[in-house]
Amino acid sequence: MMALLLRDLRLSFRAGGGFGLGLGFFLLVAVLVPLGVGPEAGTLRLIAPGILWVGALLACLLSLDRMFALDHEDGSLDLLATSPLPLEGAVAIKACAHWLVTGLALTLVSPVLAVLLNLPPGAMPWLMLSLLTGTPALSVIGAFGAALTVGVKRGGLLLSLLVLPLYVPTLIFGAEVVRRGAAGDALSTPLALLAAITLGSLALLPFAAAAALRINLR
Repeated sequence: MMALLLRDLRLSFRAGGGFGLGLGFFLLVAVLVPLGVGPEAGTLRLIAPGILWVGALLACLLSLDRMFALDHEDGSLDLLATSPLPLEGAVAIKACAHWLVTGLALTLVSPVLAVLLNLPPGAMPWLMLSLLTGTPALSVIGAFGAALTVGVKRGGLLLSLLVLPLYVPTLIFGAEVVRRGAAGDALSTPLALLAAITLGSLALLPFAAAAALRINLR
């Protein structure tokens, strides 16, 4: 399992692997939104939680089509399906690799980009906590969508259409955690719901993704 994780991480850091793609997109969102809506501090503070979470969501979405497609093209996916490692474990490892190069990286740089959107300093820890809690769900849900569309030519648009509706609850509760943290309100409820979505996704979706892969490989 560790060898598969290291392999996917190495592929992600290579040219065209998608590591810098998500971070670059997240940076562009944080830079362009103030230019579009204006420099008013109150307006930026109001929309910052939603904009940051939308940017993180779309940044995670950009590299999902690479999760299984390259392995399917070179035959590695067939080897994984017949290896001693359960296919559910392989899906979980690939989702973990995707999270490390996207979700974790976005979490670490989010306070710097939040400054551009005038997010209050007191909300920075809650922004990082919400991303750290919610982005694993984005990767696992994305793995499920990528498994459904593996082998489909130009399946990127279809993947987006399948995955985006499933991302909506994570987006809502993640942005609500940041909004309440910025306002100083109680945030235990949205944070608990966000954690529940992530835990439920981690528990169920690797099995669903593995089943979809087995169907597509027949």
